[in-house]
Amino acid sequence: MKKVLAKFRLYWPLIKSLQTGLLVATGLAGYMSARCPIFNLGTLGGLFVSLVAAISGSTVLNMWWDRDIDAKMGRTQKRPLASGKVDPAEALRVGLTLSVFGVGLALAMDPLYGLIIFAGLFFDVVVYTIWLKRRTCWSIVWGGISGGMPILAGRALGVGGLDWVGAMLSLGILFWIPTHILTFSMRYFDDYQAAGVPTFPSTYGFKFTRATIAISSILAALAMGLSAWGFGMAWGFLRLLGVLSVGLLILAAAMMFKPSERVTYGLFKYASVYMLAAMILVAIEAM
Repeated sequence: MKKVLAKFRLYWPLIKSLQTGLLVATGLAGYMSARCPIFNLGTLGGLFVSLVAAISGSTVLNMWWDRDIDAKMGRTQKRPLASGKVDPAEALRVGLTLSVFGVGLALAMDPLYGLIIFAGLFFDVVVYTIWLKRRTCWSIVWGGISGGMPILAGRALGVGGLDWVGAMLSLGILFWIPTHILTFSMRYFDDYQAAGVPTFPSTYGFKFTRATIAISSILAALAMGLSAWGFGMAWGFLRLLGVLSVGLLILAAAMMFKPSERVTYGLFKYASVYMLAAMILVAIEAM
């Protein structure tokens, strides 16, 4: 039992539990936005398990591929694969097993749902991480598309197909990701430079990066608001979402016109809180 727990503690950082949890929350919110009955526990359980497995699997595979550059970065060099605490071959098997299980379960639940989950995994691991991450700073666009797949999949599972509301929800995630990732790339600029990973700050400079964050924050807030209106969110909940969006825009404006390390990190943290709160509002209102 002790060995199992020790192994679990080693692998837990490899799935980036906070990131995985947030993406799973978006998938559940997408499903709930279709106003599916909350007592449909079988489908909710399958949705939860398939998302956790597929997202965790893709994250482990990303960590496996990036273990060499993680070892060069101060904030990541203690990760289990980068530090040599986990055998790469074993991590690869775990990542593949989780991915296949998650996608397989999703396909068994619904072919379209499974196809979208597979697309998210493919864009994340193959297109973003393996192909583009070390070549261009624009790789984050494909990472953003991947990040928008869980909420699109949840919505598609709930309504039985694709619709414009699901597309808007997915775009909300896509435009939110630069707010999250680009602030991170500025805060850890030296780390990315040491690893040779191209970022917006290293390619276009900090001023352009801040402008990109400000624009993407506005677009994310608009997409989330439009999608919430599209599936019939009550006015009271819409106002709460609006207040959250205003906070996001204020921080983005502050970083643009009065940049500082404190504001940058504050926006990075608030972006995650904003998206989680938005997903909770969607789920609660749909009940």
